Amino acid sequence: MLVVMEKSTSEEKIQVMVNTPMTKPYKLVSREFKPENTQVTIGDAVFGNGSLPVIAGPCAVESQNQVLSIAISVKDAGAKIFRGGAFKPRTSPYSFQGLGKQGLIFLAKVREETGLPVVTEVMDVENFDLVEQYADLVQIGSRNMQNFSLLRRAGKSDRPVILKRGMSATLQEWLMAAEYIMEEGNNNIILCERGIRTFVRHSRNTLDLSVVPAVKKESHLPIIIDPSHAAGVRDQVISLAYASAALDADGVMIEVHNNPKEAMSDGAQSLYPEQFIEVMKKMNAIHTIVGNNSEKIPC
Repeated sequence: MLVVMEKSTSEEKIQVMVNTPMTKPYKLVSREFKPENTQVTIGDAVFGNGSLPVIAGPCAVESQNQVLSIAISVKDAGAKIFRGGAFKPRTSPYSFQGLGKQGLIFLAKVREETGLPVVTEVMDVENFDLVEQYADLVQIGSRNMQNFSLLRRAGKSDRPVILKRGMSATLQEWLMAAEYIMEEGNNNIILCERGIRTFVRHSRNTLDLSVVPAVKKESHLPIIIDPSHAAGVRDQVISLAYASAALDADGVMIEVHNNPKEAMSDGAQSLYPEQFIEVMKKMNAIHTIVGNNSEKIPC
């Protein structure tokens, strides 16, 4: 079932901004504009209400059987949303670029068969209408975090948006990118920390866990963590997923593949379905402990 979210009018936002003192360059996404947390609901998942919804699935959609098999397994393990790339922005032009529209059709079949909402990445303005037609949730990837035309188009969408942090983006640049979306009228934005580029070589990127409490202090938007793209290495993904649960993030996105060795994209960081089951159990246990001891201590 596609989820349609309510949007605020520009006039309402302008009126609130006029009546609210603003000290940040990002206005609408700021805590000053809206002190209470924004909650984004997609299907059974609520981001921003203290729960830990998990988005799971393969990096790339490869076939109908592949995505259906993985979707059934991650749903049984407790995932609330299915992810899969139909359009793949790859570093090399010779790498698998995705199945395009056929991949979107396969994702729609996943929703029909399992009831899971689906999320996929949109790469450009030209394909936004097509992706919007099939996806419940639209993702803007790290390479497009400052694609301002794409951000403005996302702001006109009635689909919630996952906005990934750019590879070298500061917190302010990231929130300003979200501002572009919200300024156009779409309030349903989920920020996603997916690691930033540093000098280290033991992982693909460096997961900036400190940005989660920083975002929660600066913005009312929910923030989730993608340990898969941060690590690029399967065993690190597991540890970082546990850390995400302990940090009280608003959700986690994890790549899962039924045959990672044969995956057409990012197999080395994809969990096996049986690994995902165990990770889900431990993440939920960790999150429960943190939630039961989450009394705020003044700084």
